[in-house]
Amino acid sequence: MDIRLDDLSCQQVQNLLAAHRAGMQKNSPPDSVYALDLSGLSHPDVSVWTAWDEEELMGIGALKQLSPSTGEIKSMRTDARHLRNGVGFALLDHIIAVARERGYRRLSLETGSGAEFEPALTLYRKRGFANGEPFGDYKPTDFNQFLHLDL
Repeated sequence: MDIRLDDLSCQQVQNLLAAHRAGMQKNSPPDSVYALDLSGLSHPDVSVWTAWDEEELMGIGALKQLSPSTGEIKSMRTDARHLRNGVGFALLDHIIAVARERGYRRLSLETGSGAEFEPALTLYRKRGFANGEPFGDYKPTDFNQFLHLDL
């Protein structure tokens, strides 16, 4: 698996991001979808990595800088053909390592609740993330959850 910093110009990447947003919209209340679109992921404060098996896209993950000491994980998605092959762990471990290199003291993320979100929640919790308070501009609801990892 090759993890690369990505510029979002590849059609495979754009298709996976579109599938990610569609999945979030399908499985979340309308006011609880915070997945970034291409313009949001292209912001200078966001770094995006993709995982590849030669020329086949396996997954994607992003890190948004919230402050000089904190980051937010965004747009984590494994292509359905590569589920349960360690793609999510590899991308998450890469993002955590970059956050440490940047000197971040905390990583956070917002996600949903329900069966569709359990695999992602399991992934994050296995890497030490724990539920906590809302952050940034997020508003707590009965649906969303906030996870944090102190680095």
